[in-house]
Amino acid sequence: MAEVREKKRQDYVERALELHHSGYNCAQAVSVACSDLAGLDEDQLFRMMEGFGAGMGGFSETCGALSGAIAILSSTASGGTANPRTKAGTYARVRPIVSSFREKNGSTRCPELKGMTGGPVLRSCDGCIEDACSLLLDALGVE
Repeated sequence: MAEVREKKRQDYVERALELHHSGYNCAQAVSVACSDLAGLDEDQLFRMMEGFGAGMGGFSETCGALSGAIAILSSTASGGTANPRTKAGTYARVRPIVSSFREKNGSTRCPELKGMTGGPVLRSCDGCIEDACSLLLDALGVE
């Protein structure tokens, strides 16, 4: 039984990597691969997350893979327009993912992760996608 659960986790990671290798940006790859966890439409997510790749479109800001994971987590944690007072709870669920990603990789910023600021390459896009998916799956209790 544990093998089935582990395979399920691995399926999400593998699909995200496949999507990235087929042309999706990091944010699109993570969010689309995990879309079923939030009950969201893949095409809408693809469109919505397009500007979040490459550190929000310009290799300057937050890692796209991390942004994709946060989008899915937010979708599962938010009360939506029916209950706009869920922000604090959502933020509380987001903080550990961001913190763990930063601790594991040394940064959450795309240019720092890619070594574009004069420092070493801290993590590949594939590595960031794997980490963001794993942290998201942990937060959602997917074994």
